[in-house]
Amino acid sequence: MPAPVSPDHSPLFPEHSLESAPAASRPAMAAVAAKQGYQPAAVGLLASSPELLNGFLKMSALFESTTLDPLSREALIMTVATRNGCHLCVAMHTARLTALGADSGLIAALRGGSPLPDERLEAVRRFTLAVIESSGAVDDDTLRSFLAHGYTSRNALEVVLGIGAYTMSTLANRMTAAPADPQLARFA
Repeated sequence: MPAPVSPDHSPLFPEHSLESAPAASRPAMAAVAAKQGYQPAAVGLLASSPELLNGFLKMSALFESTTLDPLSREALIMTVATRNGCHLCVAMHTARLTALGADSGLIAALRGGSPLPDERLEAVRRFTLAVIESSGAVDDDTLRSFLAHGYTSRNALEVVLGIGAYTMSTLANRMTAAPADPQLARFA
């Protein structure tokens, strides 16, 4: 039986507990809770679809294993999150950037969707937006500009992976109206 509906999310999506979730979602939920130290509301909401929950977690882990450095990955994620209006993702990745020791000016620019003070990370932000806006059909000049900042053609394809993973999560979080957990309140 689904857990009671929290007033903070869509009443059309139950927020599952480990006990109420479909069996195929439970291992992922347990792993996330063990890693985070709590069960994020978004995970309970996405658990209704084990395929989505497991697919996102696998894609996210693959993206984390790419050759893009952590700040470049976070610049991409925040670009997708702000573009797609996912307040939860913005809070989560503000927390992640803070843990990585990112400069407050960089975080503020990413949250505001404005040009970044770091030229290399700005190249990631611009390239991410260009890939989204062109549905992947970026022109040679756009790709060369990205590569001129020390990125590789492999990185360009890794950007596509990141866009795919975080488009999935931002859209699902918005559809379910996933709230920011109390642990993220200071980053919201």
